[in-house]
Amino acid sequence: MEKSVLFWRRTDIEGFERLTLSVGAESVTASSTVLCLEDGGFRLDHHWRLDATWSAQSVAVERWNGRDHRRLTLERVPGGWTVDGLRRPDLDGADEPDLSVTPFCNTFPIRRTPETSGASLTLDTAFIDGPAMMVHRSRQRYDRQGPGRVRYVDLGNSIGFEADIRVDERGLVVVYEHLFERVAPPE
Repeated sequence: MEKSVLFWRRTDIEGFERLTLSVGAESVTASSTVLCLEDGGFRLDHHWRLDATWSAQSVAVERWNGRDHRRLTLERVPGGWTVDGLRRPDLDGADEPDLSVTPFCNTFPIRRTPETSGASLTLDTAFIDGPAMMVHRSRQRYDRQGPGRVRYVDLGNSIGFEADIRVDERGLVVVYEHLFERVAPPE
């Protein structure tokens, strides 16, 4: 099992994330804490379970904002998704979850976007608005610009939003234009 710890800093607002990633032959897991001053300040923990192809099987999200504490679990089931154990037909056909407060989930579609410059991948997501703790369907496109570079195009919730993303050799975000940059702790 390969383990690593990643840190991202928000570049648009005050915020920081620490993610522990474990990659094995049969599965991938990740656990993270996000601290952010947006929306009155909040802490959000998220825990991912993926298969060996980096396709999300479930994500559990827990958010604290002052006295408000909320939990949400999104899970892949045959033919679709459940949210907190309840079937959500509106999410049928969504390929992957996308949690708004982290660049981690961009890795799943980026890893599936063909490596050829100019290639694209369009997919539907089960978009989780972290601060609001709500899930709805959204559409996205990833355009390969070259090795380690893709262009994100929002075709759903934030239509018109686009950003260049640089990734490492595992497809993990290094820089997500306008939103995130990976940082390393001092040695």
